[in-house]
Amino acid sequence: MRKPPVSVCPVPWEQLPINEYKNLSDSCFFGWATLELPGYLTKIAVIWGISWLITGPVAAASFAPAKVPVQFLLCGAGGASFCLSLLLLRLYLGWKYVGDRLSNETVFYEESGWYDGQTWAKTPEMLAQDRLIFTYQVQPILRRVVRTLGFLTLLLLVEIITWVAWSLRQSLYS
Repeated sequence: MRKPPVSVCPVPWEQLPINEYKNLSDSCFFGWATLELPGYLTKIAVIWGISWLITGPVAAASFAPAKVPVQFLLCGAGGASFCLSLLLLRLYLGWKYVGDRLSNETVFYEESGWYDGQTWAKTPEMLAQDRLIFTYQVQPILRRVVRTLGFLTLLLLVEIITWVAWSLRQSLYS
């Protein structure tokens, strides 16, 4: 009796979605998203503070803190939030890429360079394993980053509304 052919995975080890997931979660930057909530929020707060060190002097050059402290604070906070948003967007895109590779039925891989890309269909076992990792590991990370980006967007909107209200108030009383 003939045995069915054994499926040999031709995908290079480092390009397997599960290994890309492990590398991403072990990396210095992308690993932040896997931390417990207090550790994650601490990293976010530190980055926001460092961004303030960059945007604060720019805001001070535009709005003298002694004369117009509200505009200075809003401009500095808005710039720091924008910088943090760019960083979070990069975090999201990295995890989204790996999540897509985990959830797809096929794996695109390169054997020796960009010019020789191939596609390989995952075995049912590999597909089930990858989708479990996607569902229970990557999706919560993506939701967390999206919620953080949503909070920053809300913060930026509040800053803009406050800016407009303060400017209107100043122009009425001037």
